[in-house]
Amino acid sequence: RQSALHPLMSTPPSLADLRAAAARIAPHIHRTPVLTSRTIDQMLGASVYFKCENLQRTGAFKLRGACNAVLSLTESEAARGVATHSSGNHGAALAYAARLRGLEARVVMPEGASRAKQAAVREYGGHIEPCGASLDERDRVLHGIVAETGATIIHPYNDPRIIAGQGTCALELIEDLPPLDAVVAPVGGGGLISGIAVAVSALSPQTRVIGAEPAGADDAWQSLRAGRLMAGAPPQTIADGLRASLGDLTFAVIHDTVDDILRVSEPGIVSAMRLLWERMKLVVEPSASVPLAALLEHGAAFHGQRIAVVLSGGNVDLDALPWGRPD
Repeated sequence: RQSALHPLMSTPPSLADLRAAAARIAPHIHRTPVLTSRTIDQMLGASVYFKCENLQRTGAFKLRGACNAVLSLTESEAARGVATHSSGNHGAALAYAARLRGLEARVVMPEGASRAKQAAVREYGGHIEPCGASLDERDRVLHGIVAETGATIIHPYNDPRIIAGQGTCALELIEDLPPLDAVVAPVGGGGLISGIAVAVSALSPQTRVIGAEPAGADDAWQSLRAGRLMAGAPPQTIADGLRASLGDLTFAVIHDTVDDILRVSEPGIVSAMRLLWERMKLVVEPSASVPLAALLEHGAAFHGQRIAVVLSGGNVDLDALPWGRPD
């Protein structure tokens, strides 16, 4: 049985799809800034450009894909509302995008999801349906919603409309910066890096696309090396936005267009997060810190290069920061 959470989607978006998405969502998103840090450049011996999707509306890159998907729905699809599962950022983005079009959004969220992210879903008008942490439990609750309401499922990442929307951040990077040696982005379900890879492979083929993944949630690293989709062990990481597993579509894009995936440690994620807060005054969540952690832990591979890092989001529970007061 194919899970509703992992529908079979066989056709990746094209560059034309990304450009259409960019035009479609432009009135509703921020063209986020690219910032630099002399301190971080000196630490790495490289020129690093941070694409600040933590400053995006709803606090994460997810709005790009959600807006593109919702605004692409036919009238008959839209009339039934939308539904999804999410640990937080996609759910908030879908609720925001649905509100733009006057639709109802139902978001299946695990009961342990960040309180800040749950609050954001509600603030944007989404209806939360609590569930357990397992895929089967999320699937059961989502199927129930669809059976009751006929809602259209907007998958968080395994959907070409979502991938096309996420890839618009790379279109902006390529327009805003001179040629890059590499773009580094976090990998959870793979929608963001897939969209980035579609853009980069078409417009800047000399630029490498590098994924960054927690070592405790490394199914993408395993899958890329095995050449097939690997389930991986249950994720164990502070980066709650990266606990999802690849879908068949995102794996296909990653397999064909992503150059490498680097794994990082949990202490490395926290250290990178703190560095971004302290040195760049940027509020980022753990998931967004993973690419910088990859640069810090694998620095020799990037020495002397021009690197773009996508800071994927900034939705942090301020009552549960991963560092305490110093002794």
